[in-house]
Formats: sequence, C-alpha cells, structure tokens
Amino acid sequence: MSYTLRGRLESRLAVVALPFVVACIVAIVARAWWPVELFGLMVATGLALDVVYHRYVPYQPGWAAVPLGVLELGTTMGLVRVLGINAPLEPALWFFVGSWLVAQVLAHAGFPFVRLSYAEDGGELGRTGTGVLLVAPIALLVVLGTAAATLSPTIVLDAGVHRGPLVLDHSQKLVGEPGAVVEGGIVITSDDVVVRDLAVVGGQYGIEIHDATNVLLEDVSISGATMDGVHARRSSLTIRRCNVRMDGDYTQGIDISFALDLPPSRVTSCTVVGGQEGIVSHMAHVDFHENEVRRTTLRGIAVTEMSMGKVRENMVEDAVGVGIYCGDYSQCEVSSNAVRRTQPDLKSSDAGLHGHAIVAHFYATARVEDNLLEQNASNMHAYADGTIRRR
Repeated sequence: MSYTLRGRLESRLAVVALPFVVACIVAIVARAWWPVELFGLMVATGLALDVVYHRYVPYQPGWAAVPLGVLELGTTMGLVRVLGINAPLEPALWFFVGSWLVAQVLAHAGFPFVRLSYAEDGGELGRTGTGVLLVAPIALLVVLGTAAATLSPTIVLDAGVHRGPLVLDHSQKLVGEPGAVVEGGIVITSDDVVVRDLAVVGGQYGIEIHDATNVLLEDVSISGATMDGVHARRSSLTIRRCNVRMDGDYTQGIDISFALDLPPSRVTSCTVVGGQEGIVSHMAHVDFHENEVRRTTLRGIAVTEMSMGKVRENMVEDAVGVGIYCGDYSQCEVSSNAVRRTQPDLKSSDAGLHGHAIVAHFYATARVEDNLLEQNASNMHAYADGTIRRR
C-alpha cells in the first residue's frame, strides 16, 4: 500500500485510541505513571518514523509491518532507558505487542471495511481523520487528569544531613539535591517508590526494602551500614549507578532474597567495595549486569539458594574466597565477566574458598561463556554435585 503522509499520520493516531484508554486504566488501577509515559513514547516514536517512512518507504507491503514494528519497539525501549522511565520490562513489552497487533488488525481489516476507499486514499480517513485531530485536545485533558490521579508525589531533600531512618510507606519519589545525606537508613514498604541522588550513611541497613515491587534506586551512595548496604526481602527492584562501601566481617553490599515468584530484579552499573559478599541473591530472579565488585572476603557475586540469575559483564577484583558463586540448586548464566586476583581464604579449610574465580556448588548449574579470568588462584571449580557447562 502507498500511504500519503496525511494517511500515515491519521492512521497512526486512529489506531492508538484503544491502547490509550488501556494505558490510562492501567495507570489509574496500578497508581503508576509509566503506562501513559510508555504510550506517549510509542506514539511520538511512531509519528516521527512515519515521516521517515514517507520519504524512504513510499510503498509499504504488508510483510514490512513486522520489521518496522521491531524497529519501533527497539527505538521506544531505547528511549525508555535513556529517559529513565521506570517501566517493568515484561509488562512494557506486552503492552507494545498488544498495541501493535491492534494497529495491524485495524490497518489491514478494520479501516478498509469501514472506508472502502482507504487504500486508494493512501490511508487517509476523510472526516474521521479530521475528527481524530479534533479529539487530540480532549485526549490531552485525559492525560493530565490521569497524571493528577496517578503521579506519585516528589519529595526533595535539601543539601545537608537528614536524620533517619526515613520510612517510605506509600508510592513516592525521594530525590536529593547535591549534598543531601540521610543518616540512619531508609526503609521502603510500598510499591512504586523511587529513591534518587542521595547519600545514605549508617544504620543497620542502608536501604531496606520489604514486600515492595517496582522500586527504583538510582544514583545512590551507601556507606557505614552495619549489616547490608541494600537489604531487599520479598521485593522486586532495579538498582542503577549505585556506590556501596562496606566494612565489617559479616556485611553485604546488596542482598536480594526470597522473591522468586516476583518480577526479576536488576542491579546494573554499581560499584561495591568491601564486605563479606558484594552482590548476592537468595531464592530470587536476578540480573547482575556491568557492576564492579572489589575486595570482598567471602564471595564477590553470589547467586544461591535456588535463584535464577544472569551475571553478565561484571568485573570482580581482589576477592578472597570466590569471585562468582552459583550455589544450592541455582541456575546461573555467567558470561562476559572479568574476574581477577581471587585469593584463597587461608583461614578456612573449605575447598570452595581456595581462590576460585567461578564456582558451582551443590546441584547448581553455571553456564559460562566468554569470561576473562586472570591471576586467580584457581579459575573454575565445581563440587558437591555442582555443574559448570561451557558454551
């Protein structure tokens, strides 16, 4: 079919009516703004690409809908990441796919049935298309109303020390100005919470999360906690660009546990220094990606107790005991990591702590690929019926 530019734009705006209503309903029910933000990005991306398509794809065969849809999906999800929209990956993908299927049904069956000259008119909808443009201001009012009903309040902490622990027990954004410090920790017990641009000092746990989903910790630094830097239980969260400094024999940098039935948690671009374990999961579905872990005294990164984990493109240096550990019936994908200078724990008789870069233990399976292992006391070790499978 050969679309006119007006036909492309009118068709695009007409097919998004149903996804728009769905996005607003989901946003109100979930009390989250991301469905409407994702919808807006989808429409903006589609309209921008329609201008490109009009110039470079004057004739668009039916089969081209699939590769063009993949292009729009990649562009939209890339913008989601760049703009920091806190949209859960799986629901966001399903929303996009559902919207795309609605568009295909309408473009190939619905519009030609309602308007017999649809193809000859290059996708233009006549008076209906004009009506779509007139409805746009009403849709904008609906968006603003949805925002008023769903947007979480934003609390800004001024520069200086704020006494904690701060308890976040409802959906909100906690954002710090440069120099803002929370002393005594933060406790999160609600879904849809964002903590950004803060330093947290002291407390038993730096940031503690309980029974919460869709939590985002971004650009936070944590130091001085007596047990865990980040302590998550029965929760699903994303941690980006954090800096965790730990001291003490039994401390852990980041611990995500007991959440195997919840959406996956993700830790990316964080630096963890010191502590007994750097980043660890117990009975959780996790993705540890592009982190730096240094100078731990037991394990650098651990995926254990029946966890499902991806450990990708991390750097673990100067760990004592084990660099990357997959244990206790866990299933681990360990790929493209760099593990250097793992040293044995000379105080322990445990053979699993003899300076191994990668360990699989007690019926766990570690699938390893393209890892850089340098200057370790031992590179890879499987014991107690653990399995290492090289790809």
